[in-house]
Amino acid sequence: MSEPRVPGGGERMELPCGESVSPRQFDLGQREFDCDCSGTHAIVTDAHPLSRFVPEDIADQLRAVIDTDDEYDEFSMPHLMGSVMEEFPEEVAVKDVSEDGQVGAALIWVSDFDARRLHHVVVELLVELMDHAISHVENEDLTTEFESQLSEFDVERFVAAYREQRDFEDEYDTAV
Repeated sequence: MSEPRVPGGGERMELPCGESVSPRQFDLGQREFDCDCSGTHAIVTDAHPLSRFVPEDIADQLRAVIDTDDEYDEFSMPHLMGSVMEEFPEEVAVKDVSEDGQVGAALIWVSDFDARRLHHVVVELLVELMDHAISHVENEDLTTEFESQLSEFDVERFVAAYREQRDFEDEYDTAV
């Protein structure tokens, strides 16, 4: 049986759950949506800032210390979501919608997990990235300080506090 299509909806996007949707049904302020599969999926676009997941000062540090080797000038959402996809290839779908001017983004990622779980995954990956980076620093004091701070860092508590502070209940949240 053929899938119903949204009139003028452009190409469909196959989700990790097996459902198919038009990327035009998402808006830039949307963080997740309730799917016909009965699940809730996180939505990320390349237009979302890194501060969706971490404070702007950490996002600034990531952009300052991570060199990119692609068409992007600095570390940004495509790099971050690429890391998520590398770790969870079956749980994240991506669609290039750059040719569709009605979408408002160039890339859309939809994960099999909800926005809170995706936030948790992203923070864990960023901590691993920072831990790897610090292992290459030849400064014993800096390494010791980082490891001390890392041992006290609770990802779940951070995510809960950050989401509460950012007020993710609507699309008008602001950078911290």
